[in-house]
Amino acid sequence: MGYLYLALAIFTEVTATSALKASAEFTKLGPSILVVVGYAASFYFLSLVLKTVPLGITYAIWAGMGIVLIAVVDAVLYKQIPDLAAVIGMSLIVAGVLVIHLFSKTIGH
Repeated sequence: MGYLYLALAIFTEVTATSALKASAEFTKLGPSILVVVGYAASFYFLSLVLKTVPLGITYAIWAGMGIVLIAVVDAVLYKQIPDLAAVIGMSLIVAGVLVIHLFSKTIGH
């Protein structure tokens, strides 16, 4: 169940961060509410994850996947395409998350 909560935490964080730009520095009500609610939901789901997954592993996956998914959303919604160095760096982040998930004995499989 921990990884379901982690997926929800990542999704709500990505949603909130994506709405951050649309909030226009919190001058637009709808996106501003989405930012606050999204981050609150993300941290709530993170707290549930920590019942079964170690903090360091949780944070590494949450932050790493958030970075990559925000870059994808940014490219699609705002047409801000990352350059080659950014793509390589994000590929390394994904590789790190996969190594943790597939090979770490710290997490329960």
